[in-house]
Amino acid sequence: MRVQRQKKNSKKVIWISLIVVVVLAIIGGVTYYFMNSNAKNEKMANAAAENFTTNIKKENFTKLSDDVTKKSLKSSGFTADEMETKYKTVYTGIDARDIKVADLKVTYDDAKKNYKLAYSLEMTTTLGKLAKQKYNATISSEDDDWKVDWQPNLIFPGMVKSDKVRLTTDEAKRGQIQDLNGKGLAINKNVSEAGIVPNDLGEGEAKTKNLAAISKAFDIPVADLEKKLSQSWVHPDTFVPIKVLTTGSPVQMAGVSYATIETRYYPLSQAAAHLIGYVGEVSAEDIEKNKLLNVGDFIGKAGLERYYDKALRGTNGGRILIVNDETKEETVLQQNEKKDGENIKLTIDSKIQQDTFNALKGEVGSATIINPTNGNLVALVSSPSYDTNQMVAGISSADYKKYTDDKNLPFLARYATRYAPGSTFKTITAAVGLENGTTKPDKVREISGLQWQKDKSWGKYFVTRVHDIPKVNMVDALVNSDNIYFAQEGLAMGETKFQDGLKKFDFGEEFDLPFNMEPAQISNDGIKSDILLADTAYGQGELLMSPIQQAVAYTPFANNGKMVYPKLRETEETKAAKDSMSAATANTVKSALVQAVSKPEGTAHKLQIAGHNIAAKTGTAELKQKQGESGLENGFLLAFDSDKPDYLVLAMIEGVNGRGGSGLVIEKMKPVMESFYK
Repeated sequence: MRVQRQKKNSKKVIWISLIVVVVLAIIGGVTYYFMNSNAKNEKMANAAAENFTTNIKKENFTKLSDDVTKKSLKSSGFTADEMETKYKTVYTGIDARDIKVADLKVTYDDAKKNYKLAYSLEMTTTLGKLAKQKYNATISSEDDDWKVDWQPNLIFPGMVKSDKVRLTTDEAKRGQIQDLNGKGLAINKNVSEAGIVPNDLGEGEAKTKNLAAISKAFDIPVADLEKKLSQSWVHPDTFVPIKVLTTGSPVQMAGVSYATIETRYYPLSQAAAHLIGYVGEVSAEDIEKNKLLNVGDFIGKAGLERYYDKALRGTNGGRILIVNDETKEETVLQQNEKKDGENIKLTIDSKIQQDTFNALKGEVGSATIINPTNGNLVALVSSPSYDTNQMVAGISSADYKKYTDDKNLPFLARYATRYAPGSTFKTITAAVGLENGTTKPDKVREISGLQWQKDKSWGKYFVTRVHDIPKVNMVDALVNSDNIYFAQEGLAMGETKFQDGLKKFDFGEEFDLPFNMEPAQISNDGIKSDILLADTAYGQGELLMSPIQQAVAYTPFANNGKMVYPKLRETEETKAAKDSMSAATANTVKSALVQAVSKPEGTAHKLQIAGHNIAAKTGTAELKQKQGESGLENGFLLAFDSDKPDYLVLAMIEGVNGRGGSGLVIEKMKPVMESFYK
């Protein structure tokens, strides 16, 4: 009997164990199910948050309805299309861009059995960077998915359905670029803008005839006019701008209307085009580089307009408001105070700039006029030039092509372009020789004939000169521009002494000027031959200097041996003047340059101006493929008043062969210099 009870107890234990196992399995399964379900829900909620904010960031508003619950849209009084339209209208209206999502956080709300969503948005609007906006929402289950419960306050915090977002702007005025007397070189001016109203063109043959007449009157191809009229925003009664009229009076004709607009205007236009530059409408690339720019803005595209653009442009003001049309309540979302652009005052004299350009018009060349005592750049002229007002008004592709196809390169700023300086450089060779003791003012060199070479090792290469003078000293050599004399002086100095002297003229150094200009160079890779040393000494060889660099290098002759640094903006500080030579050396060379004008045989004799002691040096630089050949000649003129050195002129004309050589430069520049004394 005892054995049987033990068996019954064993069966009972087994059954209990089985029940426990089953219960535990059920509990475990349920737990696993709920844990897995929660993980899945959390994953879906996070995906909803990520999709919703990413579509806002990318401004994919057409996809937003996939991310929000239908119930929330209905309770907010919006359809999916209305929500999409609302976002587009608001974001486009304030030019929202560069949108970034930050602080994204999704947490489960156990009490409400949904998820809480929090995030921030950063963006740039037409008024600049908007302060970080913080958002809160919920994520709920709908149709076996989790989506954001949408409300208008997810456009901007605090918004309700009847709210609108409005932008008011207060556009900053672009600052002027002025000359030293305050006269405008780049100004803002009210002008007439011609436009077409499609309704006024008529129909059929009348329209065709009117378009042809407009094309002829405004020099715009009919195809270009039709392209403007076919833009998506154009309606029958829309004013479609076709041309800004900076000069002349409006022409009355069928289909054409006029509006008054403010635009950038350049009083000197071609005379200062390379220096002042022009403005133009921003491109997509410009906006990508500078997030503060907006479509329709105008910025500097060339010259000083571009270099000083930030200071000239200033900062637009304005407000972005959330406005409730029912309550008239306004909430300021963003506000900026307008700051007009700064006026940039230059050292340029607009009258001298214009007179100098007029003198060079028709030639390929340049002129730099500098005050040799303080470095003020008085005129920087390059010819040929281009019409900056035409660039602002909207140059046609045909007219622009005329400029780009012009072999004389009208866009090239020649005053900042390097050339071989030619015989004007002999002044520096003389100064270097005087300083190191090689050159003596009265030391005579006996030279026979018009050709000379050091020895037979030079082969067929000879240094040539114009005048056969048997006995030549330094003064004679400068007065008559004797190449052979200076070639021999350079060889007597030797490469080391010569180059050491040239270092005092800042070869290889950059000037602090608001435009690009390669440093002056003595040679490509060192003076490694006697021929190159001789050629360099009289201003040829591999020497390269821009007209500005030449003018600066020659200032010591007018300034007691001190070389000043160029200055273009009145308020700028430049480096202190540099002692490039002694006052005695400077005055010795200056005396010779005065004689180059006063003596009948002097190369600059035609530059005499009654009552004034003009110091001058002319020069030509020959461009040729190899030694012994003839090539294109550039003519140069260096000139200043030896008694009252408040100006120094360095002018250059390309291709003076057979046209009077450097005498042509004197002919062009003498009237300009004479005007200084009137």
